[in-house]
Amino acid sequence: MLSSLIRRNRPRSEMSFLEHIEDLRVSLIRVTAVFAVGMIAALFFYEKVPSILSLPLQWAKQPETSPIGFLLGETEPALRTLGDLKEFTFMGVWSVLMYAAFAAGIALASPVFIYEVARFVGPALTTREKRGLIPFCVAALVLFLAGAALAFLWLTPMSIQVWHHFAAGMGIEVTWQASDYFGFVTMMSLLTGLTFQFPLALIILMWIEIVRPRTLLKHWRGMLFGILCVVALITPIGDPISLGILTSVLFGFYLSAVSIGSVIVRRKRVARGDSPYPEDDDDYDLDDEDEAPKATKPQANAAEQKPPRDGDISSLD
Repeated sequence: MLSSLIRRNRPRSEMSFLEHIEDLRVSLIRVTAVFAVGMIAALFFYEKVPSILSLPLQWAKQPETSPIGFLLGETEPALRTLGDLKEFTFMGVWSVLMYAAFAAGIALASPVFIYEVARFVGPALTTREKRGLIPFCVAALVLFLAGAALAFLWLTPMSIQVWHHFAAGMGIEVTWQASDYFGFVTMMSLLTGLTFQFPLALIILMWIEIVRPRTLLKHWRGMLFGILCVVALITPIGDPISLGILTSVLFGFYLSAVSIGSVIVRRKRVARGDSPYPEDDDDYDLDDEDEAPKATKPQANAAEQKPPRDGDISSLD
Protein backbone atom coordinates (compact mmCIF):
# COMPACT_ATOMS: atom_id res chain seq x y z
CA MET A 1 0.00 0.00 0.00
CA LEU A 2 2.75 2.46 0.93
CA SER A 3 4.76 1.63 -2.19
CA SER A 4 1.74 2.36 -4.40
CA LEU A 5 1.39 5.80 -2.83
CA ILE A 6 5.02 6.63 -3.50
CA ARG A 7 5.46 5.23 -7.04
CA ARG A 8 3.63 3.32 -9.74
CA ASN A 9 4.19 -0.39 -10.15
CA ARG A 10 3.59 -0.25 -13.94
CA PRO A 11 3.78 2.41 -16.66
CA ARG A 12 0.47 4.19 -17.11
CA SER A 13 0.37 3.31 -20.80
CA GLU A 14 0.08 -0.37 -19.82
CA MET A 15 -2.59 0.08 -17.14
CA SER A 16 -6.12 -1.28 -17.43
CA PHE A 17 -9.22 0.80 -16.68
CA LEU A 18 -9.40 -0.35 -13.06
CA GLU A 19 -5.72 0.38 -12.61
CA HIS A 20 -6.30 3.93 -13.89
CA ILE A 21 -9.08 4.32 -11.32
CA GLU A 22 -6.71 3.09 -8.64
CA ASP A 23 -4.08 5.55 -9.83
CA LEU A 24 -6.63 8.38 -9.61
CA ARG A 25 -7.45 7.32 -6.07
CA VAL A 26 -3.75 7.42 -5.18
CA SER A 27 -3.45 10.93 -6.65
CA LEU A 28 -6.40 12.12 -4.57
CA ILE A 29 -4.86 10.58 -1.46
CA ARG A 30 -1.58 12.41 -2.11
CA VAL A 31 -3.29 15.78 -2.53
CA THR A 32 -5.43 15.20 0.54
CA ALA A 33 -2.38 14.16 2.56
CA VAL A 34 -0.48 17.33 1.65
CA PHE A 35 -3.56 19.41 2.43
CA ALA A 36 -3.83 17.69 5.82
CA VAL A 37 -0.13 18.37 6.52
CA GLY A 38 -0.72 22.06 5.82
CA MET A 39 -3.71 22.15 8.15
CA ILE A 40 -1.86 20.34 10.93
CA ALA A 41 1.12 22.67 10.56
CA ALA A 42 -1.20 25.68 10.77
CA LEU A 43 -2.84 24.29 13.89
CA PHE A 44 0.57 23.55 15.40
CA PHE A 45 1.68 27.16 14.78
CA TYR A 46 -1.76 28.56 15.56
CA GLU A 47 -0.25 31.69 17.09
CA LYS A 48 1.55 32.68 13.86
CA VAL A 49 -0.96 32.05 11.07
CA PRO A 50 -3.76 34.32 12.41
CA SER A 51 -1.27 37.16 12.72
CA ILE A 52 -0.44 36.75 9.00
CA LEU A 53 -4.11 36.74 8.03
CA SER A 54 -4.62 39.89 10.11
CA LEU A 55 -2.28 41.90 7.89
CA PRO A 56 -5.03 43.17 5.51
CA LEU A 57 -6.87 44.68 8.48
CA GLN A 58 -3.67 46.29 9.70
CA TRP A 59 -3.01 47.72 6.23
CA ALA A 60 -6.55 49.07 6.05
CA LYS A 61 -6.08 50.82 9.40
CA GLN A 62 -2.61 52.14 8.53
CA PRO A 63 -2.11 52.29 4.73
CA GLU A 64 1.42 53.62 5.14
CA THR A 65 2.47 50.18 6.43
CA SER A 66 1.15 48.41 3.32
CA PRO A 67 3.54 47.50 0.46
CA ILE A 68 1.00 49.06 -1.94
CA GLY A 69 -0.27 51.79 0.36
CA PHE A 70 -0.44 54.27 -2.53
CA LEU A 71 -3.39 52.27 -3.94
CA LEU A 72 -5.36 52.45 -0.71
CA GLY A 73 -7.58 55.37 0.16
CA GLU A 74 -7.80 57.53 3.23
CA THR A 75 -8.62 55.76 6.46
CA GLU A 76 -11.55 56.82 8.63
CA PRO A 77 -10.58 57.93 12.15
CA ALA A 78 -12.87 55.25 13.59
CA LEU A 79 -10.98 52.60 11.64
CA ARG A 80 -7.59 53.83 12.84
CA THR A 81 -8.72 53.52 16.45
CA LEU A 82 -10.33 50.12 15.90
CA GLY A 83 -9.17 47.63 18.51
CA ASP A 84 -8.20 43.99 18.14
CA LEU A 85 -10.47 41.35 16.66
CA LYS A 86 -13.07 39.97 19.05
CA GLU A 87 -14.87 36.67 19.31
CA PHE A 88 -17.82 35.99 21.60
CA THR A 89 -18.31 32.21 21.38
CA PHE A 90 -16.11 29.16 21.76
CA MET A 91 -17.18 27.82 18.37
CA GLY A 92 -16.17 31.16 16.89
CA VAL A 93 -12.62 30.61 18.15
CA TRP A 94 -12.66 27.15 16.60
CA SER A 95 -13.86 28.68 13.32
CA VAL A 96 -10.90 31.07 13.38
CA LEU A 97 -8.50 28.14 13.75
CA MET A 98 -10.21 26.22 10.95
CA TYR A 99 -10.11 29.18 8.56
CA ALA A 100 -6.40 29.66 9.25
CA ALA A 101 -5.71 25.93 8.81
CA PHE A 102 -7.78 25.79 5.61
CA ALA A 103 -5.84 28.69 4.10
CA ALA A 104 -2.51 27.05 4.92
CA GLY A 105 -3.68 23.69 3.54
CA ILE A 106 -4.81 25.23 0.24
CA ALA A 107 -1.56 27.18 -0.15
CA LEU A 108 0.53 24.05 0.40
CA ALA A 109 -1.60 21.61 -1.61
CA SER A 110 -2.24 23.73 -4.73
CA PRO A 111 1.17 22.99 -6.38
CA VAL A 112 0.75 19.28 -5.64
CA PHE A 113 -2.77 19.32 -7.07
CA ILE A 114 -1.56 20.89 -10.33
CA TYR A 115 1.28 18.34 -10.55
CA GLU A 116 -1.07 15.40 -9.99
CA VAL A 117 -3.50 16.63 -12.65
CA ALA A 118 -0.64 17.00 -15.13
CA ARG A 119 0.73 13.57 -14.22
CA PHE A 120 -2.67 11.93 -14.65
CA VAL A 121 -3.47 13.36 -18.10
CA GLY A 122 0.13 13.24 -19.34
CA PRO A 123 0.05 9.76 -20.98
CA ALA A 124 -2.89 10.83 -23.18
CA LEU A 125 -0.82 13.64 -24.72
CA THR A 126 1.74 13.59 -27.49
CA THR A 127 5.41 14.36 -26.85
CA ARG A 128 4.97 17.89 -28.14
CA GLU A 129 1.90 18.45 -25.96
CA LYS A 130 3.76 17.15 -22.92
CA ARG A 131 6.44 19.79 -23.43
CA GLY A 132 3.76 22.47 -23.38
CA LEU A 133 2.19 21.00 -20.25
CA ILE A 134 4.98 22.19 -17.96
CA PRO A 135 4.61 25.93 -18.72
CA PHE A 136 0.83 25.46 -18.56
CA CYS A 137 1.05 24.10 -15.01
CA VAL A 138 3.47 26.86 -14.02
CA ALA A 139 1.10 29.46 -15.47
CA ALA A 140 -1.82 27.95 -13.52
CA LEU A 141 0.10 28.17 -10.26
CA VAL A 142 1.37 31.69 -10.98
CA LEU A 143 -2.11 32.94 -11.88
CA PHE A 144 -3.63 31.42 -8.75
CA LEU A 145 -0.98 32.97 -6.52
CA ALA A 146 -1.29 36.31 -8.34
CA GLY A 147 -5.06 36.37 -7.80
CA ALA A 148 -4.75 35.41 -4.15
CA ALA A 149 -2.02 38.04 -3.62
CA LEU A 150 -4.15 40.71 -5.31
CA ALA A 151 -7.05 39.94 -3.00
CA PHE A 152 -4.83 39.76 0.08
CA LEU A 153 -2.80 42.91 -0.61
CA TRP A 154 -5.39 45.19 -2.18
CA LEU A 155 -9.00 43.99 -2.48
CA THR A 156 -9.44 43.04 1.18
CA PRO A 157 -7.96 46.23 2.71
CA MET A 158 -9.89 48.33 0.18
CA SER A 159 -13.17 46.58 1.03
CA ILE A 160 -12.56 47.10 4.76
CA GLN A 161 -11.96 50.80 4.19
CA VAL A 162 -15.14 51.14 2.10
CA TRP A 163 -17.16 49.30 4.74
CA HIS A 164 -15.99 51.63 7.48
CA HIS A 165 -16.55 54.67 5.27
CA PHE A 166 -20.23 53.79 4.87
CA ALA A 167 -20.51 52.84 8.54
CA ALA A 168 -19.07 56.21 9.61
CA GLY A 169 -21.49 58.01 7.29
CA MET A 170 -24.42 56.22 8.90
CA GLY A 171 -23.08 56.73 12.41
CA ILE A 172 -22.58 53.01 13.07
CA GLU A 173 -19.74 51.73 15.22
CA VAL A 174 -18.22 48.59 13.69
CA THR A 175 -16.78 45.77 15.78
CA TRP A 176 -15.07 43.06 13.75
CA GLN A 177 -15.81 39.51 14.83
CA ALA A 178 -12.74 37.34 14.34
CA SER A 179 -14.54 34.40 12.69
CA ASP A 180 -16.25 36.70 10.16
CA TYR A 181 -13.00 38.48 9.33
CA PHE A 182 -10.89 35.35 8.84
CA GLY A 183 -13.62 33.74 6.74
CA PHE A 184 -13.78 36.87 4.61
CA VAL A 185 -10.00 37.00 4.03
CA THR A 186 -9.73 33.29 3.24
CA MET A 187 -12.64 33.10 0.81
CA MET A 188 -11.72 36.40 -0.85
CA SER A 189 -8.20 35.18 -1.61
CA LEU A 190 -9.32 31.70 -2.67
CA LEU A 191 -12.11 32.87 -4.99
CA THR A 192 -9.97 35.54 -6.61
CA GLY A 193 -7.18 33.03 -7.20
CA LEU A 194 -9.63 30.59 -8.81
CA THR A 195 -11.11 33.37 -10.95
CA PHE A 196 -7.67 34.07 -12.38
CA GLN A 197 -7.70 30.53 -13.82
CA PHE A 198 -10.43 31.32 -16.34
CA PRO A 199 -8.07 32.32 -19.22
CA LEU A 200 -6.46 28.89 -18.98
CA ALA A 201 -9.93 27.31 -19.16
CA LEU A 202 -10.64 29.30 -22.33
CA ILE A 203 -7.36 28.15 -23.87
CA ILE A 204 -8.23 24.51 -23.11
CA LEU A 205 -11.69 24.91 -24.70
CA MET A 206 -10.10 26.38 -27.84
CA TRP A 207 -7.36 23.74 -27.89
CA ILE A 208 -9.85 20.84 -27.89
CA GLU A 209 -11.91 22.86 -30.42
CA ILE A 210 -15.11 23.06 -28.40
CA VAL A 211 -15.22 26.82 -29.02
CA ARG A 212 -13.49 28.88 -31.69
CA PRO A 213 -11.35 31.97 -31.04
CA ARG A 214 -13.39 34.09 -33.46
CA THR A 215 -16.59 33.08 -31.64
CA LEU A 216 -15.18 34.21 -28.31
CA LEU A 217 -13.98 37.47 -29.80
CA LYS A 218 -17.32 38.06 -31.50
CA HIS A 219 -19.17 37.86 -28.17
CA TRP A 220 -16.82 40.16 -26.24
CA ARG A 221 -19.71 42.29 -24.94
CA GLY A 222 -21.37 39.31 -23.29
CA MET A 223 -18.03 38.18 -21.88
CA LEU A 224 -17.40 41.65 -20.45
CA PHE A 225 -20.82 41.64 -18.79
CA GLY A 226 -20.21 38.16 -17.38
CA ILE A 227 -16.83 39.19 -15.99
CA LEU A 228 -18.43 42.24 -14.39
CA CYS A 229 -21.09 40.05 -12.73
CA VAL A 230 -18.47 37.60 -11.40
CA VAL A 231 -16.33 40.44 -10.03
CA ALA A 232 -19.39 41.94 -8.34
CA LEU A 233 -20.02 38.59 -6.62
CA ILE A 234 -16.40 38.19 -5.52
CA THR A 235 -16.00 41.69 -4.12
CA PRO A 236 -18.52 41.95 -1.27
CA ILE A 237 -18.77 45.74 -1.45
CA GLY A 238 -18.51 46.15 -5.20
CA ASP A 239 -17.06 49.66 -5.01
CA PRO A 240 -16.36 51.27 -8.40
CA ILE A 241 -12.57 51.22 -7.96
CA SER A 242 -12.40 47.50 -7.17
CA LEU A 243 -14.92 46.64 -9.88
CA GLY A 244 -13.12 48.69 -12.51
CA ILE A 245 -9.59 47.45 -11.84
CA LEU A 246 -10.43 43.77 -11.36
CA THR A 247 -12.77 43.75 -14.37
CA SER A 248 -10.07 45.36 -16.50
CA VAL A 249 -7.51 42.76 -15.39
CA LEU A 250 -9.81 39.82 -16.13
CA PHE A 251 -10.93 41.27 -19.47
CA GLY A 252 -7.27 41.70 -20.40
CA PHE A 253 -6.75 38.03 -19.49
CA TYR A 254 -9.69 37.18 -21.76
CA LEU A 255 -8.20 39.02 -24.75
CA SER A 256 -4.79 37.46 -24.10
CA ALA A 257 -6.34 33.99 -23.88
CA VAL A 258 -8.10 34.47 -27.23
CA SER A 259 -4.83 35.57 -28.86
CA ILE A 260 -2.84 32.65 -27.42
CA GLY A 261 -5.63 30.20 -28.24
CA SER A 262 -5.73 31.39 -31.86
CA VAL A 263 -2.03 30.64 -32.27
CA ILE A 264 -2.37 27.21 -30.62
CA VAL A 265 -5.37 26.25 -32.75
CA ARG A 266 -3.67 27.31 -36.00
CA ARG A 267 -0.54 25.30 -35.20
CA LYS A 268 -2.57 22.26 -34.23
CA ARG A 269 -4.65 22.34 -37.41
CA VAL A 270 -1.62 22.84 -39.67
CA ALA A 271 0.16 19.92 -37.96
CA ARG A 272 -2.70 17.56 -38.83
CA GLY A 273 -3.07 18.87 -42.38
CA ASP A 274 -6.22 21.01 -42.00
CA SER A 275 -6.75 24.63 -42.85
CA PRO A 276 -5.21 26.88 -40.18
CA TYR A 277 -8.50 28.74 -39.77
CA PRO A 278 -11.47 26.80 -38.31
CA GLU A 279 -13.90 29.07 -40.18
CA ASP A 280 -12.81 27.44 -43.46
CA ASP A 281 -14.61 24.28 -42.31
CA ASP A 282 -17.90 26.16 -42.50
CA ASP A 283 -17.22 27.23 -46.09
CA TYR A 284 -16.38 23.64 -46.99
CA ASP A 285 -19.63 22.37 -45.46
CA LEU A 286 -21.67 25.02 -47.29
CA ASP A 287 -20.10 24.08 -50.62
CA ASP A 288 -20.99 20.45 -50.01
CA GLU A 289 -24.60 21.39 -49.21
CA ASP A 290 -24.85 23.46 -52.39
CA GLU A 291 -23.50 20.67 -54.56
CA ALA A 292 -25.56 17.91 -52.98
CA PRO A 293 -29.00 19.01 -54.31
CA LYS A 294 -27.58 19.43 -57.84
CA ALA A 295 -26.32 15.86 -57.89
CA THR A 296 -29.45 14.33 -56.44
CA LYS A 297 -32.03 16.43 -58.27
CA PRO A 298 -32.11 14.38 -61.50
CA GLN A 299 -32.46 11.20 -59.47
CA ALA A 300 -35.33 12.69 -57.50
CA ASN A 301 -37.11 13.79 -60.70
CA ALA A 302 -36.61 10.39 -62.24
CA ALA A 303 -38.09 8.75 -59.19
CA GLU A 304 -41.12 11.04 -59.28
CA GLN A 305 -41.90 10.31 -62.97
CA LYS A 306 -44.61 7.72 -63.45
CA PRO A 307 -44.87 5.46 -66.47
CA PRO A 308 -47.59 6.60 -68.95
CA ARG A 309 -50.84 4.74 -68.94
CA ASP A 310 -52.01 2.83 -71.96
CA GLY A 311 -53.42 5.18 -74.58
CA ASP A 312 -51.89 8.33 -72.97
CA ILE A 313 -50.16 10.39 -75.71
CA SER A 314 -49.30 13.45 -73.52
CA SER A 315 -45.74 12.22 -73.13
CA LEU A 316 -45.15 12.71 -76.84
CA ASP A 317 -45.38 16.53 -76.53
